[in-house]
Amino acid sequence: MPRTILLTASLLTGLLMLQACGTPAARSPAAGTLLPNENLVVQGIPAIPVSLVQQVERYTDFRGHALADWHPARDEMLVSHRPAGANTAQLFRVPGPLAAPVALTDFADPVTEASYEPVLGRYLVFSRSPGGNEAEQLYRLDAGKRQPTLLTDPDQRHDAIGWLHQSAQLLYTAVPLDRTAEGGSRATPTTTLWLVDPLQPSSRRRIAELPGTGWFGGEISRDDKQLAITRYRSATDSQVWLIDLADGTPTQLLPAVGEPLQATHFPVGYSPDGASLYVLSDRAGEFRELMRYDFASRALTRLTAAIPWDVGAAQLSDDGALAALKMNVDGREELRVVDTRTLRERALPALPAGGVNAVRFQPRTHRLAVAIDSAQGPGRLLALDVDRGTVQPWTRPHVPPGLDTTSFPDQRIVRWTSFDGLSMSAVLSPPPARFTGKRPVVVLVHGGPEAQATMGFLGRWSYLVNELGVAIVEPNVRGSSGYGKTFLALDNGMKREDAVRDLGTLLDWIATQPDLDAGRVLVVGGSYGGYMSLAASVHFADRIAGAIDIVGISSFVSFLNNTESYRRDLRRVEYGDERDPAMRDFLERISPLNNAQKIRKPLFVIQGRNDPRVPWTEAEQIVERVRQTGTPVWYLLAENEGHGFRRKENADYQFYAMLLFMQETLLKSAGRQD
Repeated sequence: MPRTILLTASLLTGLLMLQACGTPAARSPAAGTLLPNENLVVQGIPAIPVSLVQQVERYTDFRGHALADWHPARDEMLVSHRPAGANTAQLFRVPGPLAAPVALTDFADPVTEASYEPVLGRYLVFSRSPGGNEAEQLYRLDAGKRQPTLLTDPDQRHDAIGWLHQSAQLLYTAVPLDRTAEGGSRATPTTTLWLVDPLQPSSRRRIAELPGTGWFGGEISRDDKQLAITRYRSATDSQVWLIDLADGTPTQLLPAVGEPLQATHFPVGYSPDGASLYVLSDRAGEFRELMRYDFASRALTRLTAAIPWDVGAAQLSDDGALAALKMNVDGREELRVVDTRTLRERALPALPAGGVNAVRFQPRTHRLAVAIDSAQGPGRLLALDVDRGTVQPWTRPHVPPGLDTTSFPDQRIVRWTSFDGLSMSAVLSPPPARFTGKRPVVVLVHGGPEAQATMGFLGRWSYLVNELGVAIVEPNVRGSSGYGKTFLALDNGMKREDAVRDLGTLLDWIATQPDLDAGRVLVVGGSYGGYMSLAASVHFADRIAGAIDIVGISSFVSFLNNTESYRRDLRRVEYGDERDPAMRDFLERISPLNNAQKIRKPLFVIQGRNDPRVPWTEAEQIVERVRQTGTPVWYLLAENEGHGFRRKENADYQFYAMLLFMQETLLKSAGRQD
């Protein structure tokens, strides 16, 4: 679902400080230190010893596979994968089960989303954005070629909606870019729906001009006459609209006009005869269910009411007989397949242990591509034949030599009671049994805030668990998805700090555990989780060893002013509207920036300069303000990244620096070192 450049005085001051102090960038390789690459701005971070890199680097080279598409005419998959020695994930075709992947793209920026022209697969269309700025552009890549053709306007952000069934034409949306952190702004952004033949980009036709943003996730009727599209208004409120593809007329379908209902609605697909539309909705209860809307009777039939968890995603087979569901079951993603005629679940063969990240039916078959990972390994792809009950491995992830991921400990769900009696849960990754005594703890807070911590492979973070004996706890505080729409809305607006209080009760729970050390706790988070790490620094300075803020919000008011225009109204629903005086006062009072004097434990701030969601100025201002108090602050800024580091060389340096920070805080706290 939810799918900046100012030269500040603090940055100039920081650069001068680097020159005065002698940063790793100024040191000689002969000194045995790792030099940051030219795109990294490093402030206050000690030199990273090559010896540390040598200890850790095996854990930085796990390379799994993610599903992009099936080929429509051949038995092969399109996948994204980071090849050996590369910095970013790129597109590959896998021509058969366990066959060697064949590279299709090779760019400095990651390429992870693509689809084939659906008739013969003569070419594919992929999306790519420069430097992490999320200004996605669409490109056509012809078979056997390496040079793509740009299909879209670089001054706008684009999302592919889907292909027409009767011809190889692509629907996509375009939203203007305002680059608000650089001074641009737009009070009323709009979304344009376009139809294009990728072989003739200049022939594109404007279908509709839609008010606002949040239009995505469309499904096209089998006769190519209409589009069912989501209008996303908030995490608890979304609508399904129908758009006539001939004249662009939009009509609200769900909830019906005048229906006094706030709920989520997402189209999944049309029945082959066009008589019904499958949707995901939580309108009938706490959890999102698969439902079928009948156009003639306007009736909704609940298909998965017996499953008391969210259907996270669903896909129909081409004949409409089967629906593959990705179920969100208490922090674990599971696969279910429902017969749409009998409404019964189909028996499935056993899958390898782990969580299901994606599913996709092969065209014209009941064969599913399934992406799966677990605590014991990165993403791999399987082909599951629902009718025959067989499972066939398609890719084998790369695990660095000398590492046995099958020995990595299983994760488990833990629970505690918060300040108001509400039950909370977290994913716990415990160290191996050879680590005895009370273990240091990293509390890793997810973003969103509507995201969810789920079981899965930890990647680099496995080094902390398996080599340093650090326990990782990933809490799902109020406001997280996966536990019902009431729980999801419990942190909205004026209730924001109730989620912070949940973190406080998690610290209470840690203190009761015989194998966890409440005296050695570090809070880490990204995006909204970055705000939570800063808030923990404000409220629990006497209970934590330090905090790491990754692309986090430091002031809600400046964040709402500077986030890209196409996101602002969506974020106001969650955080509150800063234009309202009472809400603005509340947001100012709770923002970490205005409470920086309470941050007394070391802080590490990590940011991408091209971040359109949480602009880099959020990092700049908290770094400057906390430094004024005398509290130690490390700062890492990547000039070629956005909302998180996606290039391996940058992510590696970030991880090595975080390990140094942990050695100085978490692992030495309370006078103990492991």
